[in-house]
Amino acid sequence: MTELPQQDTVKSSSKKTGTRLPRLFLLSFIPFIIFSLGFIPVIVSVKLVLYVITFQRFIDFVVLPFFIVFELLFLLISELLISGLVIRAFHIIYDEGTYDYSVTNNTAFKWMLICQLYTPMRKILEIIPMGGIRIAYLKLLGMKIGKNTLVGGVIKDPCMTEIGDNTTMGEYAIVYAHIHNYEKGTITIAKVKIGNNCVVGAGAIIMPGVIMKDKSVLGASGLVTQNRVLDEGKIYGGIPAKEIKVNKKTKEK
Repeated sequence: MTELPQQDTVKSSSKKTGTRLPRLFLLSFIPFIIFSLGFIPVIVSVKLVLYVITFQRFIDFVVLPFFIVFELLFLLISELLISGLVIRAFHIIYDEGTYDYSVTNNTAFKWMLICQLYTPMRKILEIIPMGGIRIAYLKLLGMKIGKNTLVGGVIKDPCMTEIGDNTTMGEYAIVYAHIHNYEKGTITIAKVKIGNNCVVGAGAIIMPGVIMKDKSVLGASGLVTQNRVLDEGKIYGGIPAKEIKVNKKTKEK
């Protein structure tokens, strides 16, 4: 299929009706193939184990529940690894800018494809706590994560998100690097950068283009609007987030 030339100023792509249907098909077909491939290692391992577990001994039935749980975890890891490697190997990432929200736009198409591959895995990882594996998966997708950093919330766009060292992101916090404008039919993508020694409170929401400088703090359930900069060492909270002045005497106590 011929690549469409990118035109990135309300970055509209050339509207070739001939590309719409093939790309809509690919949005379903590619994830179907990739997630199907994730089952291959599990099928092979089940086949090998069934040579040992014959279900003719009592111990086989005792071992069976552990084997099922193991295979489910193995399936999850296999799906994470294969989907992540495909995204990385084929360099399926998108750039900052405002684009037509259409499959005929190259960047919008890449964003949609990553959503198809990443969202199911993200939802599963929100249910099953697998911290180290989750961090490795996010890095595989292009996210920059510093040392000794806790990513407890939801990262919507890994390849557009950067978090520094010694930073804590609370549970249910959400980082968006994209926003839709359905009235104009566009999607805007902008990197989110969170510095070193920052705190993002539980339930906080960070919108595209936000920069949290080192040692800044965003309180629980705070909302940082698009393209805001949170200054170094300052505390913010509320909707929209505003600086919270801390009494020096209270701080010393």
